[in-house]
Amino acid sequence: MSNINDLVRSFGMSGMLISEDLRQVESRLGLELGHQSSKSTENVTSYYPQFERKVRLEAAAMAKHYELFYCLEIAIRRLITDTLQESAGAGWWDSGRVPEAVRKGVQDRVKRDVDSGMTRRSDASIDYTNFGELTVIISSNWDLFGTILRSLRAVERVMSNLNLLRGPIAHCCPISEDEVTRLELSVKDWFRMIG
Repeated sequence: MSNINDLVRSFGMSGMLISEDLRQVESRLGLELGHQSSKSTENVTSYYPQFERKVRLEAAAMAKHYELFYCLEIAIRRLITDTLQESAGAGWWDSGRVPEAVRKGVQDRVKRDVDSGMTRRSDASIDYTNFGELTVIISSNWDLFGTILRSLRAVERVMSNLNLLRGPIAHCCPISEDEVTRLELSVKDWFRMIG
């Protein structure tokens, strides 16, 4: 009997060790392997069936567009941050490289976040910029970005398209097939501009 108890204990400990190893891999690589369910996900998904099927299908279709937009916006902000940080150092935001109007707009949005009592979306000021402001930062620093991006006019055109496409995605409206194509082309255009 003791032998069976030892085997059960050993099996349980092995499972716990494997689970901990998986948790560490998830944490280190930023993955969710699904070996443990998330309570916050369970709480949200318990309401999911209460939404109309049509809305759930639209949400699933729009999710991939949001994901693409999210990745692109992060990539653009990183390009700007890395380029300006390389030129002006860690304090690049306040170095004079970011126009005052952009910094003021960001300052207002940060204050709105703080005044709302909710968690700030980020500690990085650039994360409070919109596409129009990102375009202004790039064009104001074309001496740096001109070596990375092929054409200022192309940047302005692509960023303008992305800004228009962002609205329906950010405000939970389905987009037409034409706009899906326009989004895909705008993303291709962005990467084609990087020289």
